[in-house]
Amino acid sequence: MTEIAVRDEPANGVVVRRDLTPLEQFATQAQLAAELSVSLAKTDFVPQSLRGKPENLAAAILAGMELGLKPMAALRSMDVIYGVPALRAHAMRGLIQSHGHHIQVVESDDQHCIMRGRRADETDWQMVEWTMERANKMGLPQRKSKDPTKAGTPNQWQLQPKTMLIARATGEIARLIAADVLFAMPYAAEELDHDDAPIASAPAPRVTAAEILGTAPDDPDGDGINPPQLRMLHALFGRVDMAERDDRLRYASEVIGRDLESSNDLSKKEAGQVIDKLQAWATQLEPEQP
Repeated sequence: MTEIAVRDEPANGVVVRRDLTPLEQFATQAQLAAELSVSLAKTDFVPQSLRGKPENLAAAILAGMELGLKPMAALRSMDVIYGVPALRAHAMRGLIQSHGHHIQVVESDDQHCIMRGRRADETDWQMVEWTMERANKMGLPQRKSKDPTKAGTPNQWQLQPKTMLIARATGEIARLIAADVLFAMPYAAEELDHDDAPIASAPAPRVTAAEILGTAPDDPDGDGINPPQLRMLHALFGRVDMAERDDRLRYASEVIGRDLESSNDLSKKEAGQVIDKLQAWATQLEPEQP
């Protein structure tokens, strides 16, 4: 036995290596998650957004592990929306409460929801309120599905406004009091319109580059997003039929794990991450060649 490879041998015969670096440990976990996901992806125990997609399922398991969730709990708590993993609102509340923080619904009906929250080590409550008036200003109840099979059918805001208001309030208060718990999954799945599955559709209207995510930075050689990247984002958002500036900003924020006010907030590396996600999404929407 060398000083480099130190092993413990429990009574059950399982050898536990203690010489792995954190990256090697993650790689081992990723391999195990991938092997497990091949079988799980064929079952009805996983969400529809993950079914038949073992790669996405493995990523969800690994993301859940980082949040302290066991594999099956993670799969019951997550959806993958537009290629981005997101916790369901009830799971987000449970996760934050498991860390000792507090979230409470103060008032809730079909027209409004008031929710408050505070960290475990604080005494002051923070309050948020979501109303149907606010939702209507954002056009949420009026959104139509991109799926032609759902044409004319009511969306979730019309079917269950109380639930959607609670979900929106949950996401907002959770980000205010416990962003450190949520890490790279700051949005509730219900905030991302997960019942509106993206499909191929007509190209988005032509818009100027500055309208995509904001104004392009002046320094093309700096660390911020450069004009070629912005043009690529323009083309890719058109391919996935995402024409609204707010929707594009929200999508980019979800990919990089932090809120954006404009494209000036994107680094060159972050812009590359968003482009990679959009390219993968656009490829899925392309019709299969005979």
